[in-house]
Parts: sequence; structure tokens; C-alpha cells
Amino acid sequence: MTDNATDKPQLLHLVFGGELEDISGVTFKDLASLDIVGVYPDYASAQKAWKAKAQASVDNAQMRYFVVHLHRLLDPSSSQRG
Repeated sequence: MTDNATDKPQLLHLVFGGELEDISGVTFKDLASLDIVGVYPDYASAQKAWKAKAQASVDNAQMRYFVVHLHRLLDPSSSQRG
């Protein structure tokens, strides 16, 4: 699927975060309280959202935000495109 205005492929990215049990791992304390920031059409906009959330939670060392490349899960062949 492409965006007619820019004719670029839609490479979906999910930004989410939450408080970790231990900063050396990726196990969340409470899955029900995960912060689903949103789904973004490209990495640049996802990274912008991730950075804003990460900076806003800098005082909590247990809090982590992540960018997930949804397009790679939906279409594994797209991993070659970014």
C-alpha cells in the first residue's frame, strides 16, 4: 500500500512502553498498564514519538519505551526496506 501524495511504502511502526521489573531485561511489571503511544506510518515519526515519551519519563529509571517495526511482522520481506 502506498501513500498517493508521496508514493512511499507504508512501513508501520508501533511505539509503546512501560515500567520494567529490572532494567537489565524487558519484562514489564504490569502489562495492563503498558502505555501504547501509537502506530506511525514511518520510522522517523515513530522515533519522534518515542523520543518525546522517553524524555518525559527520564526521572523513572524503570520506564522504557520501544519502537516495534510492525511492517516486518506483517511482511517479513519488508525488513530489507527499513
